[in-house]
Amino acid sequence: MEVLQLLVSGVSQGCVYGLIALGFVLIYKATEMVNFAQPDITMVGAFMAFTFSNMLGLPFFWAVMATVASMAVLGVVIERVLLRPMIGEPPFAVLMLTIGLGFILRAVAGMIWGNEPRALATPYAGDVFQIRGLIIGYENVAIVVGTILLCGALFVFFRFSRLGVAMQAASQNQLAAYYVGIPVKRIYSLVWALSAAISAIAGILVAPVSLIDPLMGFIFIKAFAAAIVGGFGSLPGAIMGGLLVGVVEQFASLYGPPGSADMSAYLILLVMLMIRPQGIFATMARKKV
Repeated sequence: MEVLQLLVSGVSQGCVYGLIALGFVLIYKATEMVNFAQPDITMVGAFMAFTFSNMLGLPFFWAVMATVASMAVLGVVIERVLLRPMIGEPPFAVLMLTIGLGFILRAVAGMIWGNEPRALATPYAGDVFQIRGLIIGYENVAIVVGTILLCGALFVFFRFSRLGVAMQAASQNQLAAYYVGIPVKRIYSLVWALSAAISAIAGILVAPVSLIDPLMGFIFIKAFAAAIVGGFGSLPGAIMGGLLVGVVEQFASLYGPPGSADMSAYLILLVMLMIRPQGIFATMARKKV
């Protein structure tokens, strides 16, 4: 029963890592940029949900919708103002820009909302149910169900919608996509919007489990390790890597030595880089030309 309890907690935490890893992968596939500010965008999304739900008193559903829309706009602004002028610059310059963006987002969040932890009001927070002694919180169910629904929506979007197909085409070959009439720069903006919206959903799902504060993004940097473990370029790999990191982290917290839970994600990353550098789902080298 203890193992099942840890497994439930690990899957729940892993889903959050997986969603943030999706944001990393989406941006990388489309633009070949690594956005190290992705965990901090998740933090801002959680604070935006807190603003709409707790401070403005919107019903939870509408607070979620307003948060997702606001974060999508923020993603477009970041791409247009900061990242688009960096096209053609060395990857290291873009990397440092996103790291600096993370510092700015944390500082701005501290100025606006303060540095004290905040709790997001949700209709299901604190409720639990038991199945033969197994205690499952409604927050954990919401995380898993929300992740499944979002992954299903993304699958349908990329498989059947013209915009999703255009995004995939732009990620495969930017020049060819441009020649066939796909507005590549506009697609880039939409990818950043989608990535920020996904991170906002991750922040909303994890907020009832972990209090919101400007430094919560440091916890989710493990999602970057999850993205590499799954295969940095694979959307299913991002989810699988997140689940693996989340489950191992929970078991390490109980059965491992002190501090092993915090190191587990990076140990998995190190082992994966040694035995399979391309990750679980090796798609990075499969770009069509």
